[in-house]
Formats: sequence, structure tokens, C-alpha cells
Amino acid sequence: MREVLEKVKQGEISVEEAEHYFRKAPFDEMGYAKLDMHRQIRSGFPEVIFCSGKADAHLVPIVKRLYEANGEVFGTRASEHQYQMLKEIYPQIQYDPISHILKIENNEKKEGVGLIAVCTAGTADIPVAEEAAQTAEYFGAKVERIYDVGVAGIHRLFARLDAIQDANCVVAVA
Repeated sequence: MREVLEKVKQGEISVEEAEHYFRKAPFDEMGYAKLDMHRQIRSGFPEVIFCSGKADAHLVPIVKRLYEANGEVFGTRASEHQYQMLKEIYPQIQYDPISHILKIENNEKKEGVGLIAVCTAGTADIPVAEEAAQTAEYFGAKVERIYDVGVAGIHRLFARLDAIQDANCVVAVA
């Protein structure tokens, strides 16, 4: 509560947003899932759905509840089947078959803060790297992809050393 009140005091959130926070339970109880509805207020980012293994009968209401609350939805480890099912309900949903990410984004332009270098040792690592890169981009970070730099010789890594050193964070996938 103190954190929310401090955000109001600092002008980071409105009185109305704070009131909404206090009226709502910190999570939505769905019987099979507890959706963290205060995560965006606490951390600046809404809850992400881990889609792998979720029953269709659970995934659809989870997506619906988060989309209604946030105007956006982000899911990881989604299957093609899950995407096709959700596309019938949400035609604007996007799916990347490499990273297995599905998302509905609002139309706000994300400015790309900072710089994260996502590097892979080889091309087999690209799916995991794309999951990391697209997650960072969804949440507003600028990402530089540097793929296939670590298996066949250090000269590949040194060729991209400037970009790696310019980054605020490096995600290495090997």
C-alpha cells in the first residue's frame, strides 16, 4: 500500500489508478489459476502467460481476463494449435512459430529503452534467443540480435564485439 501511495505522491499514477488498485484483490481467482492483477502496478509489467501444457478451457479465459484488464496479452511457449484457437476469438493476435510467442499488443509505440544484446552460439539456439528478444521488445527494450557467434571460432564473436560492448545487458544463449 505504501508503494502505491508513494507513486501517487510522486505523480507516477493517478488517484483513480490507486483507487482501482485498492478496490481490486491482488489476484483474480479462477479456480484453476490465480492471475496476478497487481503485477503491472508493482513492477510496471502485466502478467505473462506460460502457455505450454495449458488446457484450451483454461487458456481462453486467462487470455480474456488479462486482455480485458490490460488491453494486451503476452504468452510464451504457445503451440500452433493454441494460436489458431485464440485467433478465432482475437483476430489481431500475432504468433511467431520460431519463438512460440503469441501476443496482442495495443497501438502504443514502445520507444525501445536501453540496449540488450541477445547472442547465440549457433543457429539451433535461435528459438530460445528469439523468445528472450521478443519478450524484451514487448516490454519496451531495444534489442540487438547477434546470432551464430560462438561455435566455429572466436573471430565471429570479435566481429560483433562493438555491438556487444555497447549493450546494457547481454543475454547469451548456448
